[in-house]
Amino acid sequence: NNNMVTIGMNYKVLEGKEETFEKACTGVIDAMNGIDGHEKSFLYKDVNDGQSYLIASEWGSEDAFNTFCQSDKFKQVTNWGQESILAGRPSHTVYKQ
Repeated sequence: NNNMVTIGMNYKVLEGKEETFEKACTGVIDAMNGIDGHEKSFLYKDVNDGQSYLIASEWGSEDAFNTFCQSDKFKQVTNWGQESILAGRPSHTVYKQ
């Protein structure tokens, strides 16, 4: 499939919330696994900055990812605000193949 896109979801986490965040990310990735268009996702941690994370997520199309982001399932697993986990807003980067 030549239309694959990789979405990089960049997160900066508050100090002391790393473990909470990592558990939440496992939930996000689990939720993605059942979604049409999702191929695979991985969680990475910056070795030079233990509070910076990246979820690299492969999708059949950018539309499939955007649809997932607007879904209730995504909102349920990314309830970051109430948990006070993130230091700032997440940013998404799209890498086209």
